[in-house]
Amino acid sequence: MSDSNSLLEVYLMPGMAANPTIFEHIDLAKDKYELKWLHWKIPEDEESLTHYAERMATDIDRNKEIVLIGVSFGGVLVQEMSRFLKVKRLIIVSSVKTKNELPFRMKFARNTGIYKFLPTSLLNYMSQIERLPVGNLVKKRIKLYQQYLSVNDKKYLDWAIKEMLCWNQDKPIEGLVHIHGKEDLVFPIKNIENCIAIPGGTHIMIITKFRWFNQNLPKLIEEGKLN
Repeated sequence: MSDSNSLLEVYLMPGMAANPTIFEHIDLAKDKYELKWLHWKIPEDEESLTHYAERMATDIDRNKEIVLIGVSFGGVLVQEMSRFLKVKRLIIVSSVKTKNELPFRMKFARNTGIYKFLPTSLLNYMSQIERLPVGNLVKKRIKLYQQYLSVNDKKYLDWAIKEMLCWNQDKPIEGLVHIHGKEDLVFPIKNIENCIAIPGGTHIMIITKFRWFNQNLPKLIEEGKLN
């Protein structure tokens, strides 16, 4: 049995408003890796993403070499967190490396400020929609959202949308590993450069393609590439 101190700690950050159960099927060798789920905190008043990332990093031993994996907006956050930590490997999934990879509609929302008027209490409507005479597919999708989207705090949602759209990074972090689905509708792959492209992968492929991640993450963690 391995000493827990000798295991490489792999920290997993979910996407916007999501809880870390999106990683429930990620399973890496327990004699090598220790998976640690990260949870969103409620931001402080007028808190910058940099300060938020530093606050998130205080939960991690800064003297220990770790792995950071983030999904979607969580991928943006782990890039910011990496500045305060000793990181062996930085991996983002279904995310962006710079503001230039954002789709046009997000750049438009940022430049016009229209994001300030989005109905961020949207998650409250889920249970209401569920009562409507909608098809089984819609009901299944609502159940999925209810299962994985649990951070329904308006202050957090307003902050998260603003920080995602207004993220100002213009150059990718050196050595970063980017895994992206070819069918991602949130961040279309046509805007993404230098990534590991997954055929049939959607924005939620961390859930739907977990077998691919279980098979390939160890090599990516150790070598930073698949070939």
